Amino acid sequence: MLLETKTVEKPWGKDLLPPPFETPAGQRIGEIWFQPPDELPELLVKYIFTSEKLSVQVHPSDTQTEAAGLGKQGKEECWLVIDADPGAVLGMGFADEVDRETLRQSALDGSIEDLLVWHPVKAGDFFYIPANTVHAIGGGVSIIEIQQNSDITYRLYDYGRPRELHLDEAIGVAQGRPYDERCSMHVPDRGDITLVEGPWFRLDRIDGGAPPAIAAKYHGPLLVIPRQGSAVVSGEVVAPGECAFAASLASVTFAEAGTCLITQPIAGAR
Repeated sequence: MLLETKTVEKPWGKDLLPPPFETPAGQRIGEIWFQPPDELPELLVKYIFTSEKLSVQVHPSDTQTEAAGLGKQGKEECWLVIDADPGAVLGMGFADEVDRETLRQSALDGSIEDLLVWHPVKAGDFFYIPANTVHAIGGGVSIIEIQQNSDITYRLYDYGRPRELHLDEAIGVAQGRPYDERCSMHVPDRGDITLVEGPWFRLDRIDGGAPPAIAAKYHGPLLVIPRQGSAVVSGEVVAPGECAFAASLASVTFAEAGTCLITQPIAGAR
């Protein structure tokens, strides 16, 4: 079934979205969310469109949220860049080790922006963001984000915007260390490729149908995100820009010349 779509206006959003999306007149769209189905509540898929930098933030792990009495509400996520203006960047980790006091002071005076490592990006760049990684999305990018379904975000710095910061919580979970470059790659235009394989979810980009090695991993429900060409899930057409729940991989027919993202939680991970 097609997932319900929620289009969210943001002051930092875009007034011209990349294909296949159309921008409502007079609106700046920052996010398009797909409501997680009751049958697969563990994952959230959304598109993010930016014209300005987003806040410097960090997410806790399941272990940390459980210790805080919040239940298993940790968040790990990943970004696939689908469009980027010249000079667009994503910030992840620090150039050098940063202790907690330096982290706090830099968040207060804004110099944390200079301590972060800003990665120049283009369409096809992919980054996995483990819990506890300090990160920020720059302006001029459009990305697909797949994440653990949690709304816990701790903001360290927001460029003077009038939004709440969460310094104590953020510094309590943040790792002041460089980003592990092994968590990033460039995804070629064509070819079957595994982007994430645990610990919390898997994500694959496939051309046409899933090859045996990828299909063998997918047992039970999954989410289907066409990128080029449509997919058919239990007789229902799913177009690029949409996301669908499928009861099994066998219930999905992929366009032979198309490309598609498929994702599901790792069994027993949460």
